[in-house]
Amino acid sequence: MTAAPVRSIPAPTLAQVQLAAQRIRHDVLRTPLVRYQGDPGEPEIWLKLENLQPIGSFKLRGAMTRVAGVPRSLLGGGLYTASAGNMAQGVAYAARLLGVPASVVVPESAPATKLAAVERLGASIVRVPYDEWWTTMKEHGRADMPGIFVHPFADTEVMAGNGTIALEILDELEDVDTILVPWGGGGLTCGIAAAARAMRPGIRVIACEVEGSAPLSASLRAGRPLAIENQRSFIDGIGGKGVFPEMWPCAQQLVSGALTTTVGEVAEAVRLLAQRAHIVAEGAGAAALAVARGGLGALTPMPKRIVCIVSGGNIDAAILASILSGAVP
Repeated sequence: MTAAPVRSIPAPTLAQVQLAAQRIRHDVLRTPLVRYQGDPGEPEIWLKLENLQPIGSFKLRGAMTRVAGVPRSLLGGGLYTASAGNMAQGVAYAARLLGVPASVVVPESAPATKLAAVERLGASIVRVPYDEWWTTMKEHGRADMPGIFVHPFADTEVMAGNGTIALEILDELEDVDTILVPWGGGGLTCGIAAAARAMRPGIRVIACEVEGSAPLSASLRAGRPLAIENQRSFIDGIGGKGVFPEMWPCAQQLVSGALTTTVGEVAEAVRLLAQRAHIVAEGAGAAALAVARGGLGALTPMPKRIVCIVSGGNIDAAILASILSGAVP
């Protein structure tokens, strides 16, 4: 029997992103865009501080946008998602605002700091093995869970919410030629790229990954979405087991490429953000700066003005202390 074709997830239009901005304006912070004081010879780098959202992550934008499109009459069963921590907090936060229950399917390896935040927001946690958690995302939900499933990235409305970041960047900063975005499932990168390229077609939106856990880089080389054997590290917000086939058309059409960095370089970026910019970033949140500082050699022409998306700041205190002491977790 021939397998059914995978339905691709449409990228949001600029109009959808603008509507998302209106829907979430009262609940989501318009985050600061600040200049990074780099070393001599480094390009001009700006930081979009999504780590300052109420939940410490950009995920609130997509979660609130997705929920805003659901009629209240359908929310009686609540909301649920599959997340290692940040979308879990976004859905839990949205559910608390609406006064409905929320549940989160998490991998057994999910960081304790993020799970504690989810519990503080009132959501129930369902721990499962990593492969089962991954399958929940691949299948867009579980038969044994009540409520409406909010996918952490493979959803047009979620991507539209993420795209509001691009609206803010291009409204505030002229002559941006490159936006560096950490690649997890692609919802952040594709959402930003859809809006940014609609507004400024020549802009480059480049995905940032970590060596040993870089499914988009492998997929772009192969010309098709691939599954990989990913290496786990303290960088828990990016580096999945593969590129979801339904996200592949968006990635091909919108993303200008993918660049990789190392776990050590990300740890150094976490340290520099804390010491120089007084910013607490998790590993995924520091990945774009790590690439900007050392991984741009393949780009032609070289960027002149870069924006790095600091996607989140939910890092375990012990890991942060280890990095600040000079270690690589």
